[in-house]
Amino acid sequence: MTGKHAAGSRPQLSSTGFQLATKETQSLDVPAPFTGRFWGRTHCTNSSSGKFICATGDCGSGQLSCNGAGGNPPISLVEFTLAENHGQDFYDVSLVDGFNVPISVSPQGGSGNNCTSSSCAADVNSVCPTELAVKGSDGGTTISCKSACEEFNQPEYCCTGNFQTPVTCKPSSYSMIFKDQCPQAYSYAYDDLTSTFSCSGGANYAVIFCP
Repeated sequence: MTGKHAAGSRPQLSSTGFQLATKETQSLDVPAPFTGRFWGRTHCTNSSSGKFICATGDCGSGQLSCNGAGGNPPISLVEFTLAENHGQDFYDVSLVDGFNVPISVSPQGGSGNNCTSSSCAADVNSVCPTELAVKGSDGGTTISCKSACEEFNQPEYCCTGNFQTPVTCKPSSYSMIFKDQCPQAYSYAYDDLTSTFSCSGGANYAVIFCP
């Protein structure tokens, strides 16, 4: 199991990539305001040229640190918008970019009606349709599951063009596979009602891989 990273963050974190062994933890101090995402990379190796490469979640940096670059889909994400002065934070688990590993986020402290844990603890890879499945080097094991948007690039799956509003972009048979496995996670772009969480009062957050 490899680390967790932030991309698109303001400002960039002190660490943008690290390795985590089973049961191991790593703490990061995140200065607010902050907008960013965390994800896991799996099946990682050092190439013959010395580059750090992962079969899922790779960010293209060639090293353990992502240096602000995003992860290549399909990836399971935890997304944050953290407010300054102990204001209202927003966070979610997102499978909009597909799935690679189970992931959860739990607030520690903070307050609010929706200040609760959000999790995708199921192994979506085990039920991933053949047309969305990314296979490992053995050719048989599914190591990640693409979103329909990534695979087919159609407006009705990507919520673009004539489907760019919550009224016109609806769940698809593909997004429902993700939603059935992980009801708290975003399964497509406008899955807000059941998938956005928030805390006020300066909470800390625990992101757990394979909860």
